[in-house]
Amino acid sequence: MPSSQARSRARDRNNVLNRPEFISLNQPIRREHSAGEGRAGGPKRPVLRQQSQQDESGGRGSRDSSEGAQAADGGPKEASRWPEQDCMQLNPTFRGIAINSLLAIDISLSKRLGMCVGAHGPGAPLRSIVTLLAFTGHALPWIFGTLICLWRSNTLAGQEVLVNLLLALILDLMTVAGMQKLVKRRGPWDFPPGFLDYIAMDLYSFPAAHSSRAVMVSKFLLNHLVLAVPLRILLYLWAFLVGVSRVLLGKHHISDVGCGFALGFLHFSLVESVWLDSATCQTLLSIGSLQWTPLV
Repeated sequence: MPSSQARSRARDRNNVLNRPEFISLNQPIRREHSAGEGRAGGPKRPVLRQQSQQDESGGRGSRDSSEGAQAADGGPKEASRWPEQDCMQLNPTFRGIAINSLLAIDISLSKRLGMCVGAHGPGAPLRSIVTLLAFTGHALPWIFGTLICLWRSNTLAGQEVLVNLLLALILDLMTVAGMQKLVKRRGPWDFPPGFLDYIAMDLYSFPAAHSSRAVMVSKFLLNHLVLAVPLRILLYLWAFLVGVSRVLLGKHHISDVGCGFALGFLHFSLVESVWLDSATCQTLLSIGSLQWTPLV
């Protein structure tokens, strides 16, 4: 009998689960709800209760320390955003590398070419001329000039060309404004838009509205007006210089101007494909002048 008790005691000592730190795995912790239950529990329950309190205090301390570390580092939300915002991508694709490299080159060259940005820059003496050249590609002079020419025109052929030019200008204005609102790319120097830019809805950098308008107008005039060779060369040169002037003023990137040129060609092709004939133009003019009588 004594030998069996000694063997059971030795087995209990060798059992890992009988150690104080593992007692909670063998039996659930019972919290006393009354004084009678505390007395009936025997001397083991205070030990379990004390150990559970130590475990709770230790867990609370570890949670507090982890929350403190997260608060010091900026919180768990910022830590979860680190790999996306502040860390380098470990396995970038070739396409991503090429696009990022081209964008970096575009931004660097655009800032280097912005010589007329400040009043004390290297291109400060030419700033007024470059500003005037860029203004020739603005939407307001072309729209108001087309309306004045249309009001003073007396020939059906001239009115037909001017009505289609006015529709092309409105199409270019709305398309570029919509794309700029969609992309919302800032310029290389991030200047706030001026008063005339707000009127023409030219608030962002991509695509360049002046470049698109200059190419569209030059192609339109070259296609519908009989001009000498020097004038034709001057029109091409004017469209190119309008785009360059916007880069020199720091308003657009080089890629913005290039996409503006392509968009201007697209607008010209679209207007030529849906060209309005003389009868339709006369109907539109009668509606615009409030002299339309469809019942007569």
